[in-house]
Amino acid sequence: MKKTGWVNFVWDLAGNELPAVATPRQYRLSLVKAAEREQLQAVIEKSFVLDPGWNAALHMIDAQVKSSIAAAFDSESANWLALQHGARIVGGTLLMTDPGAPAQLLPGPCILMEYRNRGLGTLLLCSALRHLRGAGMMRACAKTRVNSPAARFLYPKFGGQSSLIEPLLAA
Repeated sequence: MKKTGWVNFVWDLAGNELPAVATPRQYRLSLVKAAEREQLQAVIEKSFVLDPGWNAALHMIDAQVKSSIAAAFDSESANWLALQHGARIVGGTLLMTDPGAPAQLLPGPCILMEYRNRGLGTLLLCSALRHLRGAGMMRACAKTRVNSPAARFLYPKFGGQSSLIEPLLAA
């Protein structure tokens, strides 16, 4: 069996200054209402399924993402942040404003493949951290695979500090 390494990133929201990241005029960031949650959930799931970097761990992440989203679907501490291009949701994340939650970014910023490499992941991460800070959170955390693009390029931004998580066995 192959071991899949995971890493936990933590941001100190009380101590770190978050820079201004301008939203390009053709995009819009907003918290979505209950009617749009299923559409955002589908975008999050599709962003993993169509990403070749997640193929090896897709069976694990798929179950984890679906169970996390299902558990938070009607939670009072869940906020659904969506990135829209026109009327289409092209990215988003689920934010947990419960300080006791194991992670506040579930599953982290997700962008559809055709919209990647435009700085939208950075925009979504910064906006998510700002929202969590505005909700009174002192810290935020997210989990991802070791050496994933998020772990290498996105999560270290804005002061994200990483620590290894005990590896999980992948079939």
